[in-house]
Amino acid sequence: MPTTEELFGGTMLSPVRDPYSVYRRLRVEQPVLLVQGILGEDYLVTRYDDVLAILKDPERFSSRGNARGIGLVMGRTILEMEGPEHVRQRKLVTPFFAPSALRGGLEKTIAAIVDDLIDGFAGAGRADLVSQFTFIFPIQVICHIIGIPVHDFEAFHRWAIDLISVGDDPPRGLAASQYIIDYLRPVLEERKAEPQTDLLSSLARAEVEGQRLEDMEVLSFLRLLVPAGAETTYRLTGGLLYALLTHPEALEQVRADRSMLELALEETLRWESPVQYVSRETTVPVSIAGIEVPASSMLSVAIGSANRDPDHYRDPDRFDLERRPDDHVAFGLGQHFCAGSNLARAEARIALNALLDRLPDLRLDAAQECGMRGLAFRSPNQLPVLFGR
Repeated sequence: MPTTEELFGGTMLSPVRDPYSVYRRLRVEQPVLLVQGILGEDYLVTRYDDVLAILKDPERFSSRGNARGIGLVMGRTILEMEGPEHVRQRKLVTPFFAPSALRGGLEKTIAAIVDDLIDGFAGAGRADLVSQFTFIFPIQVICHIIGIPVHDFEAFHRWAIDLISVGDDPPRGLAASQYIIDYLRPVLEERKAEPQTDLLSSLARAEVEGQRLEDMEVLSFLRLLVPAGAETTYRLTGGLLYALLTHPEALEQVRADRSMLELALEETLRWESPVQYVSRETTVPVSIAGIEVPASSMLSVAIGSANRDPDHYRDPDRFDLERRPDDHVAFGLGQHFCAGSNLARAEARIALNALLDRLPDLRLDAAQECGMRGLAFRSPNQLPVLFGR
């Protein structure tokens, strides 16, 4: 049984350069492969049709398996809930990420955060758009939505990264989990005493079936939302910028016709899915691509591989604005479709428009190296750019 490191040359959180060549081989030779990871054995599923079937069938492929992985540091959250329980809990947070919330003023807040960051480097003629921009603004946005003091965003981003590292470094992930709890507990007490209009205040007084959420239920929600709100959008925005900056003709199309930005965004989600895996657990014995998988087995569902399956997408390794990839699975599918997908798309769209509006002749600095990195999560390691002043 191969390990993740033997397959890909790195662990799930390592800066792996090219997982797609491995996926290409596995889809043909071993589309369902038992792999040994730090937290146990997983069946790695790589073909689009198999991934789609799993995501559409929560009865046989349950999300409860997340309790064995990310649940170790986040506690019990909607990631592992199913059925009516999942629906009730999800309804508590979706209003803060819905299109109506964006229309209600959140888009203006995002734009203000974005413009403030661009102010910091617009006069320099050069920047690293990862360290100076994409890494920073999404955590500031999610801190604003939750009601966490924005000046603490750096600590929260560090904890968010440590939190999702639990599969590679369990002690590091567990320590970050406790740091977040210790920080947020007194803030929660303040919101319970003096509610505001933020998500934390809403959760503090939320009820499910007539019962108030317990403090740890609220805090577990927040341990989920901080990394989800920061990491996904940071990586999506970076991937979108990388795609366009390395395809100058596509960048010029978007610059000339901003309606093309929506196509670029969806193609980025397919081409370089920011989150490459979701976890599922079999509830009964199943057969996947001719492989018999026992009940209670963990599956690593490779959505990044599915989104580059040549049996579903023509020339899948090419970034193509003509593709119209409206069936990608970058945000999952069904009941567990990403609740923050509208927010992530809005943040990426606002960020890209602002950069194109304010940085004339935006282009990569060819003298410096950059590239997409990662296995479980994909994003550029840096984006050195030049532009007019």
